[in-house]
Amino acid sequence: MYYGYDIDENLIKLADKVEEKINKQLVHADKICMLNSAKVLNAFQKNKVSTNDFQEITGYGFTDDGREKLEKIYAEIFKGEDALVRAQIMSGTHALSLTFFGLLKHGDTMISISGDPYDSLKSVIGLEGDSNNSLIKHGVKYEQIELVDNDFDIPTIVERLKENDVRLVEIQRSRGYSQRKSLSIEKIERVCSAIREVNKSVIIMIDNCYGDFVEEKEPLEVGADILVGSLMKNLGGGLAKTGGYIVGKKDLITDIADIFSAPCLGKNIGANLNQNLNFYKGLYLAPNAVKNSIKTMIFASALLEELGYNVDPAFDEHRTDIIQTITLNSEENLVNFCGGIQFGSPIDSFVTPIPAPMDGYPHEEVMAGGSFISGSTIELSCDGPVIPPFTGYMQGGLTYEYGKLGILIAMNRIINNQK
Repeated sequence: MYYGYDIDENLIKLADKVEEKINKQLVHADKICMLNSAKVLNAFQKNKVSTNDFQEITGYGFTDDGREKLEKIYAEIFKGEDALVRAQIMSGTHALSLTFFGLLKHGDTMISISGDPYDSLKSVIGLEGDSNNSLIKHGVKYEQIELVDNDFDIPTIVERLKENDVRLVEIQRSRGYSQRKSLSIEKIERVCSAIREVNKSVIIMIDNCYGDFVEEKEPLEVGADILVGSLMKNLGGGLAKTGGYIVGKKDLITDIADIFSAPCLGKNIGANLNQNLNFYKGLYLAPNAVKNSIKTMIFASALLEELGYNVDPAFDEHRTDIIQTITLNSEENLVNFCGGIQFGSPIDSFVTPIPAPMDGYPHEEVMAGGSFISGSTIELSCDGPVIPPFTGYMQGGLTYEYGKLGILIAMNRIINNQK
């Protein structure tokens, strides 16, 4: 059945059984993809995208109509007033950092209401590391409110925001490297509504990494002011070679763009580095790429649970991002699992991942990333900090077939090594 891979017959039978069990969830993923595909196609047509929009613009990039049109499309799809979509934004962390520094000044207070921020953001804020350029070193005050039972602590949030001295509230939609669950659009809508009842002026900012196009709505549709993400994740569609996006209220985008380039130059400058075609086509393919990633993770969740692994979310749980976690309980298991995912990848399948330091992270990381675009997490990958309980964070799968095959090859290798 799977030419050249000699996959264990019992594993193949289990995979067939699993695929029957998850059919309802796979059909639901198709429906979400259709809805988001319609959003994208409509925005392309409304803004009259043409082949002229894919031209390379060099130098200062003052007259890039294609770049400006792409940002209008992002604003329309995500229900914002304006957007910044640039190749010069190098990662999700960079996009988030730009947003923080564009919107927060000395003496301002920001609050994370989803508990601990993602590892690489802790040094941006100043909670870890020794940078002289963190938010805290620049005089920004930081507070955080923990989640309660994987949901917002709305009474505590509301009470704190009654004081009206907070400039920005930050919500991380994805779980990051934590054991909590990711936050659904329904939960975000509920907390945004509660915030607005007591504070009309605070900026509600969403870290949308891994969550784009997973649900029917996006955070700006339910009360958020600014949305931030990476093109090396969902919205790059596996084609964007780099880049990030920020979309939201026009005055906020203007302030952020001044930090991105220079005051008063803002969005008007920045050569497209010949990436317009990749950005347009990646966005066009993104709903389907996200669907395939979701399907791959649903399959992986059901299969790994059958094989005795502790997984989250379960295959039949509501999903709000593309991340699947597997708790592996030892460094050896985590390294072996990532090695299996690498072995099931199209690129560098012969490489063995080992724990190593990684810029921006406080612990050693092990990472399987046999992807066409280095670091692309919309392609099948798995990584995690080498600390207890040794959890692997898996995501991606440009097509369901390749994703499913990659999981089977990985598990077949692990099973064979255990014999």
